[in-house]
Amino acid sequence: MVWTGTWVAERLGVELIGGEELPALLGLALRRNPKRAHLLVSSVLGKHVPQRPSVVYGSGLGLGVRVRALLGDEEAARSVVLGYAETATALGHAVADGLGLAPYLHSTRRPVAGVARAGGFEESHSHATSHLLLPEDPKLLAGGGPLVLVDDEFSTGNTVLNTIRDLHARYPRERYVVVALVDMRSTADLGRLDAFAEEIGARVDLISAAAGTVRLPEGILEKGQALVAEHEKAYGTGAPAAGAAGGAREPVRVTLDWPEGLPDGGRHGFTPEHRELLEEALPGLATGLGRALGAVPGAVPGAEAVVTDRGCRVLVLGFEELMYAPLRLATALEETGHDVHYSTTTRSPVLAVDDPGYAIRTRLVFPAHDDPADGPGERYAYNVAGGGFDAVVLVVDSAADTPELHAPDGLLAQLAAHVPHVVLAVVPSYAPTAALPYGPTSAPSYEPTAVPSATKPTVSEALEAPEAPERSSMLPEPLRGPAFSSYAPEEVGWLLQDLSGVELEAPTEEREEAIQSGGAHYAESLPVEYQPSARYQDLFHSALEGSAARIARAVGTVTETVLAERPGPGSGPGRGPVLVSLARAGTPVGVLMRRWAKARHGLDLPHYAVSIVRGRGIDANALRWLAAHHDPADVVFVDGWTGKGAITRELAEAVKEFEATEGISGFDPEIAVLADPGSCVRTYGTREDFLIPSACLNSTVSGLISRTVLRSDLVGPHDFHGAKFYRELAGADVSVAFLDAVAARFDEVVESVDLDVKELLAADRTPTWEGWAAVERISEEYGIHDVNLVKPGVGETTRVLLRRVPWKILAKRGADADLAHVRLLAEQRGVPVEEVDELPYSCVGLIHPQYTRGATGADGKTVVSQ
Repeated sequence: MVWTGTWVAERLGVELIGGEELPALLGLALRRNPKRAHLLVSSVLGKHVPQRPSVVYGSGLGLGVRVRALLGDEEAARSVVLGYAETATALGHAVADGLGLAPYLHSTRRPVAGVARAGGFEESHSHATSHLLLPEDPKLLAGGGPLVLVDDEFSTGNTVLNTIRDLHARYPRERYVVVALVDMRSTADLGRLDAFAEEIGARVDLISAAAGTVRLPEGILEKGQALVAEHEKAYGTGAPAAGAAGGAREPVRVTLDWPEGLPDGGRHGFTPEHRELLEEALPGLATGLGRALGAVPGAVPGAEAVVTDRGCRVLVLGFEELMYAPLRLATALEETGHDVHYSTTTRSPVLAVDDPGYAIRTRLVFPAHDDPADGPGERYAYNVAGGGFDAVVLVVDSAADTPELHAPDGLLAQLAAHVPHVVLAVVPSYAPTAALPYGPTSAPSYEPTAVPSATKPTVSEALEAPEAPERSSMLPEPLRGPAFSSYAPEEVGWLLQDLSGVELEAPTEEREEAIQSGGAHYAESLPVEYQPSARYQDLFHSALEGSAARIARAVGTVTETVLAERPGPGSGPGRGPVLVSLARAGTPVGVLMRRWAKARHGLDLPHYAVSIVRGRGIDANALRWLAAHHDPADVVFVDGWTGKGAITRELAEAVKEFEATEGISGFDPEIAVLADPGSCVRTYGTREDFLIPSACLNSTVSGLISRTVLRSDLVGPHDFHGAKFYRELAGADVSVAFLDAVAARFDEVVESVDLDVKELLAADRTPTWEGWAAVERISEEYGIHDVNLVKPGVGETTRVLLRRVPWKILAKRGADADLAHVRLLAEQRGVPVEEVDELPYSCVGLIHPQYTRGATGADGKTVVSQ
């Protein structure tokens, strides 16, 4: 028998490594997805591949029996089983059945009005999340017994570990059990489970039916995409004509005698008592289905029966998250002697190849029919067409029994075109009574009527259309002004969460002591917003007037360099890169770059602001959002200036880690900056260290947004980092005035910019990192021995004087023109300014080493160096 991974393995060099049982459990297919190439296709999960229901149910049941043996009856009775939507909802339920004593809950993408969220998370491969936990009983997850987490595949472990981390913070417990059909961790990931268990102080066990790993060759993503494109160009994207059933009949609707109050699955919890009720009802439900399979199409007496021979092949087809109820109906039907297979529809876009060595032979494409929260999109049924089925029993819940289901291009019509007989069985959508839009045993139903036909997309349109991943991102849309920030909504979208109502500010001296003692990270609190004196504000306006043209020239130079080297897709008005500024210093620069591209080239560049935190990396959820909405290769990271290059290195490491853990590639960690005095990047407007007026102020020149916050009690592992909007400072806001003053000088610097860009593109711009070398030297010469306390450049020195406890300022001799505001701030805080030679920067700010309030005084003023 040919292994169903042969086609992919031969063409891409993918290897399945493990025991002899693995090829029987897993095949391979290619995703129609720009971010990941391969898909492990389970033959026993009942999702993509029709399988005997007894095999599917037995696989989960056996794992549940093993969990019970591991825990013992006493602990099993205290446990809770949690499954993942959409692929593992039935698997998790079957594990709970095997365990026998525990309630079951599965995550869901379907929000339900009136049901409080008990948690949520996003899969690694949010305010709003892609996975919601919506138990009817809010105490379901609050117990101290073991939590059993079930997914179809355990690969990197990110999803499960992130879930445990999130739930452990809410409902700590001593023991977790991870259950999967296959454990496919790489060697590098094998030790993470033990390390994680030690980190949270709990025991974490793992049970799987089989173990192995997948070896992916270099360049698998690009090769996979090319293979998908080549195959679809030659054969198209739809299901093959073979197996089409001409003269399709109207589907038969069967009314199931579903017990009142019995949940259709584990979306809101499923208890052992519910299980007893279902087991009691299953024989009668199977009899009803069997009667429908022997019924007359259209219920016309005396007409030809749908299926009279129990040897005919029947497929019971479930619907996305609704996997368990169809599975149990299928097992009950199988027990009555019918030849039954079982699978479900899915969101996952996969290439279909009609080859015995490929796991997905055919696919049906149809529109979503349950009004999904994340919007309409394509859905799929695999290996149904051409599967040799005489009848298909489609099982949906009442929320999905909509006009879209019955439409001419809907799922029922697609099934009828390829299977001789179609039966529709609808189970009532269960929700807690207070949240039900209709009673649990009555639901709206739609008979096939004259529904206007939507125009089907052409093959080329389908290839260009965005594809919904199986577990699509539901991270919130970017925050925009005027609700968040004083910038116009089109200027920037903030991939942040609004923490404006949280008290986060602490006196500068308290923050410094906590940071240097290791008691807190700088991103866990905010400095009190420093409101400059009238004298200092006059200095800002004077500096802006004197440097606006210089800044405009640098803005033009860096923007034109980016457009020349990173033009983005296509050509004409729609082309161009995606600007992603590092909040918050990079955001005014990103806005100005966007304005330059609009004024000079008519380009309307997307612009977002994201958080990056030294020592913690970039906001991975923001990267996930960007990858879901744009090609990562089009993203250009933007910052204001470089100091010693710490953020440059931080971003490079963060992107590398993100690619390794998420499997999403394409982000270029190169930063485009206005000024690069430290010679840390290739893309810059200038390498001179001069006064950028936006460095002189805090939120009042940055859209009234605070610096970003990352604190575990406020920002979960699946939330955007946070920030505050200081609406109360609107009277002092000069954010838009700063932008307008610089943009007003664009026209006069065009010729200079063109010359600068021509020279830069022809020059060797390889970073020398001379700034980093200077910082290391200064750190040792001044006895600081910590490069993080040495802040080079005008911008960083200004930050030290505004937000930290400064020790002294090193000023390059002769650089007075750009340092007036630095000298003023130093004078106000009692900080000495030392003139030095051979400095690659105009100035360097030194944070007080080993700071304590006792050493410097509560006023934060410096003391004489000992």
